[in-house]
Amino acid sequence: MRAKKRSKLGKWIDQNSYTQQDLVKATKLDKGTISKLCNDSSYIPNGKTIRKIMDVLKRVDKKLKTDDFFDI
Repeated sequence: MRAKKRSKLGKWIDQNSYTQQDLVKATKLDKGTISKLCNDSSYIPNGKTIRKIMDVLKRVDKKLKTDDFFDI
């Protein structure tokens, strides 16, 4: 069985002992949205969603940039 293909965000979560559920709680975004962000590398979220994600991730690492996760 092949492993799921992960987006840049999904890979970051896997490497940093963070979970999708952690992001759901911290961003107050729907779990379906977080799942799509982590598993669908072609999904481009709207600006408000990106901002919520980046606000949370920058609490973990201030050096992170939007371009690290999203091709916009």
